[in-house]
Amino acid sequence: MPKRIEELLELVVKENASDLHIAVGLPPMLRLHGGLVKADTDPLTPEDTVNYMKAITSREHQEEVQKVGGTDFGFAFKDLARFRVSVYKDRGDIAMALRLIPYTFLTFEQIGLEQRTMEYLLTRPRGLILVTGPTGSGKTTTLASMVNWINANLEKHIITIEDPVEYYHTHKRSIINQRELGVDVPTFAEALRRGLRQDPDVFLVGELRDLETIEAAVTAAETGHVVFGTLHTTGASRTVDRMVNIFPVAQQEQIRVMLSVSILAIISQLLLPRVDKKGRVAVFEIMVATPSIQNLIRERKTYRIVSEIQTGAKWGMVTLDACLMDLFKAGKISFDDVMIYAYDPESTKGQLIAEGIIDEEMAAKVIKQDGIQDVKVEK
Repeated sequence: MPKRIEELLELVVKENASDLHIAVGLPPMLRLHGGLVKADTDPLTPEDTVNYMKAITSREHQEEVQKVGGTDFGFAFKDLARFRVSVYKDRGDIAMALRLIPYTFLTFEQIGLEQRTMEYLLTRPRGLILVTGPTGSGKTTTLASMVNWINANLEKHIITIEDPVEYYHTHKRSIINQRELGVDVPTFAEALRRGLRQDPDVFLVGELRDLETIEAAVTAAETGHVVFGTLHTTGASRTVDRMVNIFPVAQQEQIRVMLSVSILAIISQLLLPRVDKKGRVAVFEIMVATPSIQNLIRERKTYRIVSEIQTGAKWGMVTLDACLMDLFKAGKISFDDVMIYAYDPESTKGQLIAEGIIDEEMAAKVIKQDGIQDVKVEK
């Protein structure tokens, strides 16, 4: 007998899982601390997954699944949390992925970001702040914390454009309007263009996914607004290159100049499993746009940005490799993960050996690859 959807959602909240996966032929799966764990119930039938979908999905979204094979939406579960849901077809059957969105906002200290650097960036009068990283790396949580800090501490008009709305914000010192794609506005680019007439100070763009949206975001940043956006890239130099390369060759020089002027910071992040206790810890690369970095972007020398970050500690900058080493030295992450995620694993390994943190034997050990855990999570 499968668990009711309410029981599964309560289990996700209780275990503080990041995601719940529903698919035919498997029990419900929870993503716990980065790994996948089976719930203690029988494998699901096609009828089970359809019933789960109907229990939380509106008629309009069910029709969208039938027409285009998938739909995305958010919903509140009791007073416990919100969930972002993706319903999709899997070989003709219904499958779902539900992402837990807690009601509470994290502080910069809890996330692992330096308060002084963040306050400096968030009080700038205009510019583009990009939070980048792969899916599930905590970008939404970081952005929500930034918006919450502005909302609580500054008198601004904030407009968020999301697909779907995830964290709900209430008006504090700022006014905050949250617009959902497909409900309040058709596209990110359209919302940005119309938003310029709504006396905004701050925009949050859920995803800079196409040329039109990037162009509108850069223009908004240039014309006196703070704009937050996300991309699925890792590292500052790759992020700049990705944004430039989306444009036709004839426009790339112009967009480089616009980006060099408008980018305030690029924060790249990963979430890695902790070894000192349950949970995950964020790893960051932080680039703050200094005049020197602006020149590198303009002159097509983005490959030199990493060396600028290495010498930019006084601006609050840190490279991903340095952050990984700091977390490893503090006993929070494994040596395997340092080697897997470092940009330059050989140099990182050499530095750890030189500092006496690891020995040659440890440096030579084989990196393990984790698979799905066959673990029961009981309610």
